[in-house]
Amino acid sequence: MERPVRIAVQLQPQHADYPQIRDAVARAEDAGVDVVFNWDHFFPLDGDPDGKHFECWTMLGAWAEATSRVEIGALVTCNSYRNPELLADMARTVDHISGGRLILGIGAGWFERDYREYGYDFGTPGTRLADLRQALPRIRSRWERLNPAPTREIPVLVGGGGERKTLRYTAEHADIWHAFGSLETIRHKSAVLDRHCADVGRDPSRIERSTAVRRRPEDVAEGLLDAGVTLFTIGSSGPDYDLDLMRRWVAWRDAR
Repeated sequence: MERPVRIAVQLQPQHADYPQIRDAVARAEDAGVDVVFNWDHFFPLDGDPDGKHFECWTMLGAWAEATSRVEIGALVTCNSYRNPELLADMARTVDHISGGRLILGIGAGWFERDYREYGYDFGTPGTRLADLRQALPRIRSRWERLNPAPTREIPVLVGGGGERKTLRYTAEHADIWHAFGSLETIRHKSAVLDRHCADVGRDPSRIERSTAVRRRPEDVAEGLLDAGVTLFTIGSSGPDYDLDLMRRWVAWRDAR
């Protein structure tokens, strides 16, 4: 399957007031980006650890109304914070509000402060991954039973690179895999994902490959394309939400 190259921006919901975030979403959509992500945390991940921060899914509902073209989603939702059936219903609702533009990004969770201060059991990497494994089919099962049903088959994005478990779950359940690490790491883990796909009888070309980029496209794009990546995400934090690097990637996409 030949996939189009797509550009995303992750507008990190930290160190900003909501009007600044809403303005950044509008600027990103106007600039031609394909996907606008936020993230699912309760505190900033850099800068002042007690700085301004907003919740993920209520924000996605607002973005669904504030945008008309871009896909939206979390990069990524922490599976631990919501019951799988509830998350499925939330995703279905934002899917309808947006007219079928939601991506359900999901991962096992890792940021201990979120868990500790909001009363979730942090457990271990193994228990969090086990929870993710059982949540993924429950989410799809709930979608099949909801009335009204989702407007489309909501794409599931799994973020992570654990070779034995996370990539196996990706092969079984995901439409998009978000990779972390160097070009060499992405190449290696993508090959591991392909092997898991073979084991579960899945065509690996059905899974879109995604990663974050922090450099100019002329510096890194061709290597990542050669490794199979077609969804490139540029991060931007408040309060200013500088989108210059995102615009360079959009221009590169359009010039191909």
